[in-house]
Order: sequence, then structure tokens, then C-alpha cells
Amino acid sequence: MLYLQLFWEFFKTGLFSIGGGMATLPFLYDMADKTGWFTRAQLADMIAVSESTPGPIGVNMATYVGFLTGGVPGAVTATVGLIAPSVIVILIVAAFLQAFRDSKYVAGAFYGLRPASTALITAAGLVVVRETFWLTGGVLFWQGTVLAAVLLVLTRWVKQTKNWHPIVFIGLSALVGVVFRFAGA
Repeated sequence: MLYLQLFWEFFKTGLFSIGGGMATLPFLYDMADKTGWFTRAQLADMIAVSESTPGPIGVNMATYVGFLTGGVPGAVTATVGLIAPSVIVILIVAAFLQAFRDSKYVAGAFYGLRPASTALITAAGLVVVRETFWLTGGVLFWQGTVLAAVLLVLTRWVKQTKNWHPIVFIGLSALVGVVFRFAGA
């Protein structure tokens, strides 16, 4: 029964999370609240791991949640559940590609879906910000806030570092996190 529920939850997520992997986050927060398979704090950790590993974040998250919930079979079940709607839709679109290509209705639908995807991703990003920078009891996690600000400056405005590969910043952030954790312990 667990595997069927994992498949169904991630099938719904894959079917309705238009806009890519980050658009799955609102569904995952709802899943955390509804199923109890993982906490919001664990979800924040999953996001960090999924962003740090190769592959699409949505698939990484489905695999992570599935593994956490049901081991390797759970990981496979959740991942297949997430990607199945996309495969089905792509097969349908490919079958009718010519009709869809020139349709003003399809163009209009995508015109409306883009802002919806942007809003879903922004809402998920704001939840991640809140979960990352505010500790239990409403206390600001100032070290994380400073680290994020420094990384933003280094990746966007410092000429010498803005073209560094993202893995450099991920590695440096992990190192700083270890230092913060041991310094505060």
C-alpha cells in the first residue's frame, strides 16, 4: 500500500507541477504535512542535497523521499510516479505535434502557464528562505543569512568569482557550514 501511495502522490506532483523541479516544492510541503513521511526541516535538507547532486531537482527529490520512505523500491516507485505524467504528455503531444504547433489555444494556455509557474516557484523559494534563515522560535539564523549574502555578492557582482563553477560555491558553503557547526557546538 505504501508504494501505491508513493506512486500516486508523486504522479499527482508530476502531473500538476508545471515549470520544472522547483515547482514541485509546494506539492512536497503539502505532502510533508499530509503524510508525515518527512518533516519540513528534512525537506529543507533534501532540497540542499538535491541541488548539490546532478540531475533535475524534482527527480532527485522524488528519489530521496521515496528512499527515505520505502528504501530502494520506494525510490524507484516515487521517481517513476513523478516522471510518468511527463512521459504520457510528451507522447500525446508528439502524436499531435502538428495540430498543437499552430494552435492559438495552446499558445494562449502557455501564455497563462508561465506566470503560474513563476508564482509557484517564487512561493516555494520564499518557503525555502523562511525555513533556511529562521530557526525555531522565530530566531534569525544570522550565519546562514550572512553566508547567503556573501555568496550572492560573489556569484553576481565580484568579477573575479562570478564565473566560478557552482560546485566551488557549494563546496565552500559546506566547509563554512562545518566551521559554523563546530564553532557553535
